[in-house]
Amino acid sequence: MKRELLIVAGESSGDLHGASFIRELKKLDKDITVFGIGGNKMKAEGMETIYHINQVSFLGFVEVLKHIPFMQKVKARLVIEALKREIKTAVLIDYPGFNLQIANELKPHGINLIYFISPQVWAWGAGRIHKIKKLISKMLVILPFEEKLFSDAGIDTEFVGHPLLEQVANYNFLTKEELFAKYNLDSNKEILLVLPGSRRQEVKMLFPAVINAAEKLAAEFNLQTVVACSEDIEEKVFRDLSSASDYKLIKGSTYDLLKYSKFGIIKSGTSTLEAGLFELPMVIVYKTNNLTFEIGKRVVKLDRIGLVNIVLNEMVVPELLQKDTGTDNIVNKCRDILSSNEKYNSIKEKLGRLKDNLGTQGASKRAAESVFKMMNNEAE
Repeated sequence: MKRELLIVAGESSGDLHGASFIRELKKLDKDITVFGIGGNKMKAEGMETIYHINQVSFLGFVEVLKHIPFMQKVKARLVIEALKREIKTAVLIDYPGFNLQIANELKPHGINLIYFISPQVWAWGAGRIHKIKKLISKMLVILPFEEKLFSDAGIDTEFVGHPLLEQVANYNFLTKEELFAKYNLDSNKEILLVLPGSRRQEVKMLFPAVINAAEKLAAEFNLQTVVACSEDIEEKVFRDLSSASDYKLIKGSTYDLLKYSKFGIIKSGTSTLEAGLFELPMVIVYKTNNLTFEIGKRVVKLDRIGLVNIVLNEMVVPELLQKDTGTDNIVNKCRDILSSNEKYNSIKEKLGRLKDNLGTQGASKRAAESVFKMMNNEAE
């Protein structure tokens, strides 16, 4: 009998990791049907997208509240599809606000729920661990300290390593000369790289101040500014947000840019880990709706938000949040590093330790094998 698997990923990073997971799963069972919520990358691997991540990707409590009726409709549709197709297993990728809700709906129907890339309960406190224990059959975690956290709570947990390691290792890099030629970059200037986020909302919050800061820094340190633009955001969004024009907007070569850049101004998220793997000194920026931030401050248990700082358990690179993300603050923090070889090289050296903290290559393969094994056990 042809097998079907529900997968739910709600963000760009989940789409990236989900695509690698589907690719490995299809090596084990080329006839498996995968459906659910995903993006262009998962779709390219053969996923049937009931909803696209662009339809469900909302940032912050306020935005989520506004879209509750729509998300209830999404949830109901997925449950109907899961029952109609008589699936035995679902894989939930990150996106905890929605995925724990859908898990709650699917669990009573005897569907085994596997969580790949766990909710960050180490940031949000222990409350969600009890919910996870009731709902989730198996956790496939990508950060080493998560294995002990969930195992100690009595949850079947496997550390598979971080998918970014294989994505970087398998990437077909341009040479620096090819990159500069392809995008008509100035070979006499190093790159100041701006990664402003993958959602329109976060770009609108951050980009005006960030690009103004980049413009000043580029002039001061003889750099050229490049903005790595998400595939899902139109260039017009950036052009409408600022009158600054002395920068290149590039889609699709982010890893090449991370490899060959001098410095980064990077929105908090998976991008900070990616930049860290390339040992790129950076300043992390984050800004959201004020109400969302105030609520978050009362809930989050960490004194740092950048994943690269969390994994290294040290404030290796500066973090600027909310009102501190003004142009002058960004310029001052970046200047502090760019004007000191000692500080710059110290950050590079510390980021060099990141790879060792993320396990070994093959996370997607190990995750796929674990899911495949569970599906086979169900069939027996």
